[in-house]
Amino acid sequence: MNSQFNYKVLVIGTGPGGYVAAIRASQLGLKTAVVEKDKLGGVCLNIGCIPSKSLIYQAEVFRSIKQLEHMGAKVDLTGFNYENVFNKSRKSADTLSKGIEYLLKKNNVDVISGEGVITGEHEVTINREKQISAENIVIATGSRPKQIPGFEFDGEYVLSSTDALFIKKLPKSMIILGAGAIGMEFAHIFNAFGVDVHIVELMDYILPMEDRETADVLHKSFLKRGIKISVSTKAVSLNKQNGLVELVTEDKDGNKDSLQADKILVCVGRTPNTDNIGLENINIEVEKGFIPVGDYYRTKLNSVYAIGDAINTPLLAHVASKEGEIVVEHIAGKNPAPAIDPRHIPSAVYSVPEIGSFGYTEEKAKEAGIDYKKAVIPYKASGKSIAVEHTEGIVKIIIDSKTNEILGAHIAGAGAADLIHEILLAKTSELLPQDIATMIHAHPTLSELVMESMRAACGWAVHI
Repeated sequence: MNSQFNYKVLVIGTGPGGYVAAIRASQLGLKTAVVEKDKLGGVCLNIGCIPSKSLIYQAEVFRSIKQLEHMGAKVDLTGFNYENVFNKSRKSADTLSKGIEYLLKKNNVDVISGEGVITGEHEVTINREKQISAENIVIATGSRPKQIPGFEFDGEYVLSSTDALFIKKLPKSMIILGAGAIGMEFAHIFNAFGVDVHIVELMDYILPMEDRETADVLHKSFLKRGIKISVSTKAVSLNKQNGLVELVTEDKDGNKDSLQADKILVCVGRTPNTDNIGLENINIEVEKGFIPVGDYYRTKLNSVYAIGDAINTPLLAHVASKEGEIVVEHIAGKNPAPAIDPRHIPSAVYSVPEIGSFGYTEEKAKEAGIDYKKAVIPYKASGKSIAVEHTEGIVKIIIDSKTNEILGAHIAGAGAADLIHEILLAKTSELLPQDIATMIHAHPTLSELVMESMRAACGWAVHI
């Protein structure tokens, strides 16, 4: 390392992109520090992935009461207090944040507390006072909930996803604006605890980034649970009166409607945290808020990199982590791939049923003019799914008709977010459907559904 710099690598932000990049950099022998103005772990650990998954787990525990009643048990809910659910979610977040602190210390990464602003190609100023120099700067500043005009967050009636995580008293009713992954997960949580939920989505179907046939499984399941869903519907205006929120909507035919609820949760995407970090000091201009990058996620300056939600790649924690690894391995002189192959990125929706997917959807395959075939296996084809009463779902495989290459996979059902990785491993290893179709899978397991879907793709499914 050039002795004129304090560090070889200085990372701004300690979310899943930042702290992973820092730890990996230190493992590679690079003197490394992180700058964090809030809690270690960023959005994901503190106000995102982790606390929300705690709420989802507890929601399922609460819903399991019905199973106990089917066994003849009587459950007294008079002492139930949602604040206890909230407290457990915060404990999970705090535990993991402390875990990141331990990992950074264990790996000899210096932690600098404060707000970091880039003031030069090799310089970050902390709290407008202290200058830290680094041969390489990695921007990992994450994102925040996106606001739209007329629906600004107030923390009381109009909530962001962050606000929703900090609810201690359940409302009687809630409108959720946006049926992406975040909106659907919160719909599951609040419905499970008895809140009257109505989802409003601008696009033609829920989870518009997912395969439509797979998303329809979740749509039907939510309707059975009493969750109302309005698709092809835009939010026109919002009015707060008499302790309620009134939302005026308009469908694709121009028909207007008025919905009322105690609260509205706005989940229409996220905004990158690229403002107020000093980009203007190094003449970097953003594009729709995102920092432009090239190979190895390097900006137009050789010394400055950007990863995660700060750049225009999928806003997923695991994507940010992998991008961070690629950056520091490149800095260390290793030979990583210059970028993540988007076809190999798994995504997940942690509702019930779950969604797990990667690669081409059927809709995208059609748009690309690919000659494809598909195989779809219902969860009911699995003895395990029937035994454990998780029969909602499908496993869907998209395959190139000419080469037999796996183009994508989409699972809706119990354990989908875990099951998808067997198929993704096959894809990244350039295996073909027959390789999984002929591999022995333990019985009874949900993973047999993966085997059966590949057999269906090969034309010899046994259990349908």
